[in-house]
Amino acid sequence: MSSTTELLKGAAELFPGEVVTQAHVRHLDLPAGAGNFALITLDNGLDHTKPTTFGPQSLANLNAAIDQVEKEAAEGTITGVGITGKPFIFAVGADLKGVELLGRHEDALAIGKGGHDVFRRLSGLAVPTFAYYNGAAMGGGVEVGLHCTYRTVSKALPAFSLPEVFLGLVPGWGGCALLPNLIGADRAVSVIIENSLNQNRQLKGKQVFELGIADALFEGADFLEQSLIWTANVLRGTVAVERAEVDRGDAWDAAVARGRAIADSKVHGAAPAAYRALDIIAAAKDGDLSAGFDAEDQALADLIMGGELRSGIYAFNLVQKRAKRPAGAPDKNLARPVTKVGVVGAGLMASQLALLFLRRLEVPVVLTDIDQARVDKGVGYVHAEIEKLLGKGRINQDKANRLKGLVSGVLDKAEGFADADFIIEAVFEEIGVKQQVFAEVEAVAPAHAILATNTSSLSVTEMASKLKNPERVVGFHFFNPVAILPLLEIVRGEQTDDASLATAFGVARKLKKTAVLVKDAPAFVVNRILTRFMGEIQNVIDEGTPVEVAEKAVEPLGLPMSPLVLLELVGPAIGLHVSETLNRAFPERFTVSENLAAVVKAGKRGFYVYDSGAPVLDPEVAALLKQGDTVLTEEQTRDRVLDAVAQEIGLMLDEGVVAEAQDIDLCLITGAGWPFHLGGITPYLDREGVSQRVNGKPFLERGVASVPA
Repeated sequence: MSSTTELLKGAAELFPGEVVTQAHVRHLDLPAGAGNFALITLDNGLDHTKPTTFGPQSLANLNAAIDQVEKEAAEGTITGVGITGKPFIFAVGADLKGVELLGRHEDALAIGKGGHDVFRRLSGLAVPTFAYYNGAAMGGGVEVGLHCTYRTVSKALPAFSLPEVFLGLVPGWGGCALLPNLIGADRAVSVIIENSLNQNRQLKGKQVFELGIADALFEGADFLEQSLIWTANVLRGTVAVERAEVDRGDAWDAAVARGRAIADSKVHGAAPAAYRALDIIAAAKDGDLSAGFDAEDQALADLIMGGELRSGIYAFNLVQKRAKRPAGAPDKNLARPVTKVGVVGAGLMASQLALLFLRRLEVPVVLTDIDQARVDKGVGYVHAEIEKLLGKGRINQDKANRLKGLVSGVLDKAEGFADADFIIEAVFEEIGVKQQVFAEVEAVAPAHAILATNTSSLSVTEMASKLKNPERVVGFHFFNPVAILPLLEIVRGEQTDDASLATAFGVARKLKKTAVLVKDAPAFVVNRILTRFMGEIQNVIDEGTPVEVAEKAVEPLGLPMSPLVLLELVGPAIGLHVSETLNRAFPERFTVSENLAAVVKAGKRGFYVYDSGAPVLDPEVAALLKQGDTVLTEEQTRDRVLDAVAQEIGLMLDEGVVAEAQDIDLCLITGAGWPFHLGGITPYLDREGVSQRVNGKPFLERGVASVPA
């Protein structure tokens, strides 16, 4: 038994639940007399909704297939070897379910070595090898192809990436060493670092070809047939594959420096994966692949045993699994059909909502407002956005015409809402205004219609309290920008019934939003946590700590933007309003900053000006600030802010605002863009000992977002 076989057999014992991928070998005669060809197809026996992955047994199966074709190549009975995937899927990398179970560094090292030992055999065969990227290819799926002599890609390929850095790993089965040596360091940095840290941006088939990763690009309809014809021509010498020479001079070093700048801007040194990947890319400059593979093994093992990866996998599972089965959601069979949507308001938020409902539900959507000019502006916004989609080729002319025909605006709520099934308000954030709107809507809407509010902080129960049928009122809180942020906080008022709630969740699914059930508590989840977080930053500044120190203090969290830049995005007036709401509810923990109030009163849109391109404290804002003389260090500031957040989350869980800590993290990831490498927030607070210090216990059990005991 070979050392690779033994290694994989040992690893397989650690992965009891692996979905095993088979590696089927079949032989075919290539066109134009190019000889007998061995084609390996990766297939886990499931449809395209269960993508093919590589666990230890899957790698062993591929290893056995390579045993067979290696023997045939040595005997001269085949002229080449190809590898492809099942319909729509090439392969999407390592089986992460098993990685979660690993508890020893040596076991993690075995996973890295096992993948390398199998994949690198493809480059050592006595005949040329070909990878045919027929469908989605990620991580190890990309890497197995990089070990081949040649690659083709389908124009229909929807997703191609090396997402490891996004999750807290490095491309550890050849990606960091092979890719820069194939397409140059700069392009490799774009794929491995930049795309990963930009929310795991995917490449399409054409981009894969243009980057030089693939040598040929073919239509999806007859992709394999055309790839085999091309293969025959390569083997016969009638097609010569030419690749650009890789620059191993200063350009390589500049690319690595660019990668470090990207990593610094995204994670601020707080997450190690990007930097480990860049170290390997830097060392790969001399083309020593064996040394590169060894470095990948070591980095993979170290990172698998670190908190960042465990948090990354935890976050991935939240978004991919928990989001599809919202905790506490009622039986979906109780949901009522929605064939027409009403939107109260025609401002920017209301118009964004109208566009989303229109695109996803494709039912009539009607907007109302207090005057015709506002209504016309709202409908005009939706029409303009549809034209943009048409211009980008996202929809055709027929669909554009149909969507435009479905949206309308009226002044009379009775005319607009008499046959609506789902009516959502997006008016001024003031309880009296919203109560009045709902009273007007209830008077004209059908008895079964859901009355939804997009409130960000007000009580849904209080909003519904003066209605005849408060049971049909539900909170439906979107996050801005509506088209981008996936989170939808669905709020159950005290009298909301199961049918209304089930309908709300059904609509959320059709809108393709991540719905989380939250209790009717002040500011719900995201805004409550962010307001406590931002409020503590503001308190520290008000007490005397310089703005730049307070901002820099939380950089180690690797958040998508600094607190005051986030405040600028949200809007200081909205931030002030939410802090006032929470101050009324919890005056002992939530303050209202006089400095923030002064900034809002002065009409300032934020704390910074950008005349130089970088944020600089606005001199007019600096003149408004009244600070005390208590100056904290970055570390003291960070401890104080994190302690406040840990306390607030603990209280929210005690109050039952959400079912579990996992829902807090899901909300922050999908509603506020908090990083995967934090796992949202609770794994980070556990890892840093903050949860224990503040609440006397961690939020999550050992082995959940952490290395098992």
